[in-house]
Amino acid sequence: MNTQRYFIELSYNGTDYHGWQVQPNAVTVQECLDKALSTYFRQPIVTLGCGRTDAGVHATQFYAHFDIVQESEANELKPLNFGRSVTGINSLLPYQISVKRIFEVENMAHARFGATERAYHYHIHFHKDPFKLDRSWLYKGDLDVTAMNEAAEILLKHTDFSCFSKSNTQTFTNNCKITEAHFQVKDESLLFTIRADRFLRNMVRAIVGTLVRIGKKEIDLEQFKEIIESKNRSNAGQSVPACGLYLVSVVYPFVK
Repeated sequence: MNTQRYFIELSYNGTDYHGWQVQPNAVTVQECLDKALSTYFRQPIVTLGCGRTDAGVHATQFYAHFDIVQESEANELKPLNFGRSVTGINSLLPYQISVKRIFEVENMAHARFGATERAYHYHIHFHKDPFKLDRSWLYKGDLDVTAMNEAAEILLKHTDFSCFSKSNTQTFTNNCKITEAHFQVKDESLLFTIRADRFLRNMVRAIVGTLVRIGKKEIDLEQFKEIIESKNRSNAGQSVPACGLYLVSVVYPFVK
């Protein structure tokens, strides 16, 4: 009996799903993917994702790994037809979930712990647009984007982001190295980009919610620094809606 590990790259519209990870009494992306893979490969398959996304959050790039077990008299695994597998698995998945590719990796490769960098986008629009429903946050009001970007630069000078993390999470550290964080005005909307080696649960939505307070002139830059240094979630802003958040990049040293 042999085992071969594979990485699977996918994207999904998370509007109708309760996040990535399997949950009791709720439909999730992982549940749908595991079911499709198990059906296609005719054996029980459980994926492990590169991270968690909350209910309503989207991903334009997401990785997971899974193992295929095969009994073989020749003690060798049969080669996998990657193109045919992608087509077949996609035919078993809901339209909101799309597999981009499957590729073989070393058996110790890990979708979660092997990632060295992740990036998210958060979309904000200011005028009612039916084509952005559940895909961007409609904010009614004015924001000082210059001040928000000045505050975003402060994030790069800190590493402990306990103030932006959900409490009671199973993490050993709340330290993250943020390498990019800024807003860009695009077609009467705002695009926030943030890149780091790792993210805490709810971190991006809490950061955006606090930066919006800067844009509304409810707090200033000095108060923003104090919020970070307090390491207290109750001092930061409310989390913005999930609909505007997208996981857009996951980087591995062994994946091109």
